[in-house]
Amino acid sequence: MAFNFGGASSSASLSGTGFGAATTTSAPTGFGFGSGGTGASLFGNTQSKGFGFSSGLGSSGGLGGAGLGFGGFGGIQPAQNQLGGLFNQQVSQSNQLFNTASALSAPSVLNDERDSILARWNQLQAFWGVGKGYYSSSTPPVEFSQENPFCRFKAVGYSCVPDVKDEDGLVALALNKKEADVRSQQQQLVETMHKVLGGNPTLSVNVEGVRALPDDQTEMIIYLVERSPNGTSKRVPASTLYSYMEQLNVKSALQQLGVIMAVSRTALTPAQLKQLLQNPPAGVDPIIWEQAKVDNPDPEKLIPVPMVGFKELLRRLKIQDQMTKQHQTRVDIISNDISELQRNQATTAAKITQYKRKLMDLSHRVLQVLIKQEVQRKSGYAIQLDEEHLRVQLETIQSELNAPTQFKGRLNELMSQIRMQNHFGAVRSEERYRVDADLLREIKQHLKHQQQGLCHLISVIKDDLDDIKTIEDGLHDSVHGRSSKLS
Repeated sequence: MAFNFGGASSSASLSGTGFGAATTTSAPTGFGFGSGGTGASLFGNTQSKGFGFSSGLGSSGGLGGAGLGFGGFGGIQPAQNQLGGLFNQQVSQSNQLFNTASALSAPSVLNDERDSILARWNQLQAFWGVGKGYYSSSTPPVEFSQENPFCRFKAVGYSCVPDVKDEDGLVALALNKKEADVRSQQQQLVETMHKVLGGNPTLSVNVEGVRALPDDQTEMIIYLVERSPNGTSKRVPASTLYSYMEQLNVKSALQQLGVIMAVSRTALTPAQLKQLLQNPPAGVDPIIWEQAKVDNPDPEKLIPVPMVGFKELLRRLKIQDQMTKQHQTRVDIISNDISELQRNQATTAAKITQYKRKLMDLSHRVLQVLIKQEVQRKSGYAIQLDEEHLRVQLETIQSELNAPTQFKGRLNELMSQIRMQNHFGAVRSEERYRVDADLLREIKQHLKHQQQGLCHLISVIKDDLDDIKTIEDGLHDSVHGRSSKLS
């Protein structure tokens, strides 16, 4: 009856899920790949990979000089001690499971019917994951934690698989400060960390990025760059830097700077990833773990991560909200950039239109200059054949333009309508408008032509009327002559 939230994938990165409220567990979580460690990262102590590094990392206790190399194979324990420790650990886990089962099923503290009530109380505590389970009067009680296999408040989510290499040297630090304070004091923090890490002049502390975390915390990703005397530089591996930061004196100095936790940002090897997926975490039902692997939406980029207890679920929810806010902020920035680009595009389009008009005006001016130059150059020469063809084409175009039903007539009609609209508008608004001199001259010329046409028409009508009167008089005279002759 575990609360399985494995169906909903989480988009929080490992760096985000690794930082939060620092919790300590009494039972191993099953995520560790080394023989020991503090479990600071999400997957336990991942820096112990078989190679040991010198604890001092240099002759002066700093991170400089030859101390950056491997310190031999001191990190590998003898095979006999490893086997003995593994056997003792398995025996301890078996005894712990047996004592827990005894406290839940058959405690023998009072040796009467009250032991059954105590068993139910122990079951309730085990389901909740808090409390002590008494099962015998002669042995200490069992400590119930949320990692015990009977705890019901467990879920499985998903986190992104890190793709950062150990050679990149990235180490994430969780600071108990706000993001604004960290950014304002970034240079001072870098200088102080350089002193804490040995103050070697050949090393420099660099900040990869700073981002906010829930509960007014901040994540700062740093890396060290070592400069050699020949001018070359290289990054200090993340495992080396993390191992040095885990020393007690260095860790206490970093805590004074507000560092809550340090996590090595290194990708998991295929063997580590396979071991992580094959072995379910402590307290998680193997069936639920297998179902979580089956429900993984993207096995190549996501891995299942257990979430034990409401605090872990709340912490992951806060990280989700924080990431959503960061994504929304980035979307707003992109939206503002798009709006600015649109405004720039509109301004550029207007400028292009203006430049096109200016180019046309300059082209006309250049054409006029070329015409005058060509006229001067061709003066005194006879008209050539191509010029004659061009003249014929120009005359044809001019005749088409001057045709009554063509462009010039339509233009005159439009001009008359515009003048009428302007006249009506002037009457309504009692405003006067000045007509252009060229247009006024054209109107006068047009009216003059119209007047001449009317005068010519009137003269023709008068001549016709005179001719008709002469004809009528002639006819009248001929009729009287005939009548006199007949009489």
